[in-house]
Amino acid sequence: MAEDDKQSYIDYDAFLDPDFSPTAFANSLVIATNNPSDTPIDLSTPLSRVLFDIQEIDTHIHNLTTKSAIPLLTHTKDQADAGERIVADVEAQVASLIEGYQRLQKEVTQRYEEADEVRIAVERLWETVRVGRSVARCLTLGRQLETQMAEVGESGGAAAEVKKGDHRAMVRASNTLLSIRKILAASGPDEEGEHLSQINLITYLQNSVLTPAETSLRNRAQQIIREFSMSSLAPASSAPATYTQSEETKFRTTSALLTLQILNPRLLLAALQAYLRTSLTSSLASIARALGNLPTLDRTLLEVSARCQNIVALESLLGTIKPTQAASPEAGAKLEKEAGNLLEPLLAALDTSSLPSFFWRSLAEGLAPRVGDLVGKGGANGRALRSQKERVRDSIRECVLRGSQGPGHIKVGAGAWEREAAVMVGSVIGSLGR
Repeated sequence: MAEDDKQSYIDYDAFLDPDFSPTAFANSLVIATNNPSDTPIDLSTPLSRVLFDIQEIDTHIHNLTTKSAIPLLTHTKDQADAGERIVADVEAQVASLIEGYQRLQKEVTQRYEEADEVRIAVERLWETVRVGRSVARCLTLGRQLETQMAEVGESGGAAAEVKKGDHRAMVRASNTLLSIRKILAASGPDEEGEHLSQINLITYLQNSVLTPAETSLRNRAQQIIREFSMSSLAPASSAPATYTQSEETKFRTTSALLTLQILNPRLLLAALQAYLRTSLTSSLASIARALGNLPTLDRTLLEVSARCQNIVALESLLGTIKPTQAASPEAGAKLEKEAGNLLEPLLAALDTSSLPSFFWRSLAEGLAPRVGDLVGKGGANGRALRSQKERVRDSIRECVLRGSQGPGHIKVGAGAWEREAAVMVGSVIGSLGR
């Protein structure tokens, strides 16, 4: 190849130069074969030169390939044989890989898919069993609630005939109702009450058992609290309650208080405030009427003392009852926070330290304008009230002290209520003095 290059007149180095330019090479041929001053340019000579060079290169390539044909063919054959051997080896390995993949797919993938289907089936079965257990527990508690409501006396049946009106069953029924409500409220993921809202039987249980039972318990407890009376100051037409009756009233009221406290502490607070409000309203109206008709004043003040004795008894009873678990922490958290008994939340709501003190001071606040109106109208009633001012003073003071002592064994020193007695006397006598 080197000898051929030396014998050839073609400058291969110029053609192989990376900076070779065909345009510049053509221009140099034209300039070399023509005189720059010639008007017509002869292109046939440079073109012949180029064609001759191409023919020379072609001849040179032909000579090289002819001389090296056998080595080239041998090299090409060797490369082809090597490629075939590589392809054969690769195909064998690919076939092995395909066979291994198929075996893995059969032994692993298919079994995994089958196992995953089994897993899904087991999870759904477990979910069904869990929902079934929750439904069964709700139904069991619902049946238990029906039996307890029969004991309370709110439904018929043999149980109602045997233990009709058992007030202790109210607390048991409230706890059962609370247990069911907790299950239904736990409706989050993986909780006991999940999916129960979609069960028709549970919806029926809520509508036909839970809601009526809760309403009945609430109404019964509120009624017992409204009718609470333990005063030993009985009117002439009735005899004072016996010890047995007083104890029964205490136990029945305790059950009613705990029932409302379990259902919702706010219901209990509202019921107690309603009881105090009713006592205040009745006492205020009766004293205002009695001051206009003095012959009835002693009997009226006796009734007011009896109401205050009931309030003293209620305060004592509330102080002995500890709070139980509330139905909803949100509803009862503030009312029961650090409360050692049921009395403390009520005193905090009324902003007072004592229920009898709240009763007398609220009664005095409402009584003062009533007395002022009575005196302002004049007439025989006003004159009679002025003329018997001292008797009215003594009667009202005695009413406060008598009512603040409480019934039975509940006794408080007289001096502890002198201030309330003075406030009550001042609300009446103060208007008379003017």
